[in-house]
Amino acid sequence: MAISKEKKVQMVADYMERLSNTEAVFVTGYRGLTVAGVSELRRQLREADAVFQVVKNTLFARAVDAAGVSLPADVLDGPIAVGYCRDEVPRVAKILTDFAKEAGALEVFGAVLGDQFLNEDGVKSLAALPPREVLLAQLLGAVQGPAGSLASVVTAPMRELVQVLSARSEQSQDAAA
Repeated sequence: MAISKEKKVQMVADYMERLSNTEAVFVTGYRGLTVAGVSELRRQLREADAVFQVVKNTLFARAVDAAGVSLPADVLDGPIAVGYCRDEVPRVAKILTDFAKEAGALEVFGAVLGDQFLNEDGVKSLAALPPREVLLAQLLGAVQGPAGSLASVVTAPMRELVQVLSARSEQSQDAAA
């Protein structure tokens, strides 16, 4: 059944809106994936504040071009679905790459991150990043370490002076006794 011109315009507008409201868009091939598999993937992505949607290639290509991103031509061959990520990009990349390994029917072609296209290896690199909480803890440790050392260096002369005065006081008390 043919799609009307108005419906096509509406679909392109929907794709463009989703593209503008996301941190990243993962382009996948879903050939051979069962309905149960798609449902499970959508459930996992929903928990990560992401959406998985089957798209019409030509209309999605128009939306991506309007957004100023160039996709390799081979990415839009065959049936594709996209994962719209609103928040934690590495987490969504990990969900998709892990699901692709387990299911075998899902293939991650790449991702649109900002106005750049990352290939499959770039997505795997994103998936290898630690979770947000771990990154924040590492950053906090990196900031606290030098700050603690600086505080120790600044207070060291005062601490040494107190120790010298305390030792001198003990010597005076021992001599008086």
